[in-house]
Amino acid sequence: MNENNVLTPEDVKALAPLYDDVILALKQVYDPEIPVNIYDLGLIYELNISKAHEVYIKMTFTAPNCPMADEVLAEVKYSVENTPGVQKCEIELTFDPVWDQSMLSDEARVALGWDPEF
Repeated sequence: MNENNVLTPEDVKALAPLYDDVILALKQVYDPEIPVNIYDLGLIYELNISKAHEVYIKMTFTAPNCPMADEVLAEVKYSVENTPGVQKCEIELTFDPVWDQSMLSDEARVALGWDPEF
């Protein structure tokens, strides 16, 4: 890793509001088959923001053969890149580890009518 890419505590503090805004942008994108946003579904495995305000997202889908994958990826990229302060967004799709229901947030469990303690 290039030393210029290492964030100082001051960088982290300065980027915190942007990080929150990117999460809000991700929460505007919904899985086409489940009425829950992709963030609360646990589809976002990694979210990094560089000093240059470039966003890197590693994400997955609930199923590897999702017929709407291209549309969802485009919506994620659009939503994040239209967040004020973001310069660009790079998305990496992975299926390792494979998504399962344990990755759901408590908010997603409540939205689906499931016990959040499950």
